[in-house]
Amino acid sequence: MVDLNGCPPGPTRQPCRPGRRSGSNLVTMLRSVILAAARSPRVERLVETAPISRDVVHRFVAGTGADDALRATRQLVDDGLGVSLDHLGEDTLTPEQAEATKDEYLHLLKALSDAELTPAAEVSVKLSAVGQRFDEKLAYDHAHGICAAATEAGTTVTIDMEDHTTTDSTLEILGRLRVDFPTTGAVLQAYLRRTEGDCRELAGSGSRVRLCKGAYKEPETVAYQSKLDVDKSYVRCLNILMSGEGYPMLATHDPRLVAIGEDRAKWFDRSPDTFEFQLLYGIRPDEQMRLADAGYTVRVYVPYGTEWYGYLMRRLAERPANVAFFARALRSRN
Repeated sequence: MVDLNGCPPGPTRQPCRPGRRSGSNLVTMLRSVILAAARSPRVERLVETAPISRDVVHRFVAGTGADDALRATRQLVDDGLGVSLDHLGEDTLTPEQAEATKDEYLHLLKALSDAELTPAAEVSVKLSAVGQRFDEKLAYDHAHGICAAATEAGTTVTIDMEDHTTTDSTLEILGRLRVDFPTTGAVLQAYLRRTEGDCRELAGSGSRVRLCKGAYKEPETVAYQSKLDVDKSYVRCLNILMSGEGYPMLATHDPRLVAIGEDRAKWFDRSPDTFEFQLLYGIRPDEQMRLADAGYTVRVYVPYGTEWYGYLMRRLAERPANVAFFARALRSRN
């Protein structure tokens, strides 16, 4: 066990030199390789056609359609967990694709309402999936329609964050959405150097902010590269949000960061209904239940849809230990 300076607790015989751990360097290298593969059509075809892919994807993705999403949501809600549903699809290139994504969310929200799964279930939306990369006004209009449908269904929306080139656009659109739908959630990524400032801007009363580490390949000029630096940034951002007047949503599977979140909740005298923990579907389900049993609000991020490849690769990069699961599954099938 090490602290967030990378040093073991207690006296040591050897000098502690933070940030110079070979294991951390290997993780960083592995993460870079996986993220590069996420943009490789050749690797994508290989993964999609491998017999094992179905088993691996089912661990992290609820399924391909809304019925699959509803089934997973019902099970989680019955277990006392909240849900945030994400319809996968971020490489939207045409207005027709953007409108189809919007329509899928409208269908999903009505189905959630009809099944009486709201407000326990909300939705997460990537603006790129509704046209952000080629028409920001169109993306805003579609997101506005989704937010209106969510309000009618008795729930809300969180606007996902993507790579750093879209951060300013996403925050600008978020601000406009919050005029009509003030509970619309934001997502901030601790690995970006700018995020402490964004946390201060968004820590006000009524502001819902999901804090995650970040899972895109970013240049060193805009993002911390080592796990240690990202973790330390996460803690600084967590402190800002937990000491503010908003509603922090702590998205992490790291046991140390979860423990720090629990500690800060006590330090800042936050009751369980003033913040929540968020974890990904299929990752650390026992921890999800432990936190819920301890009285915390816990929300599970549940993706579904046919465009699962990029999401899967980012999950592997985010937590390289998941690669071992993938490899074991491959060996067992072979």
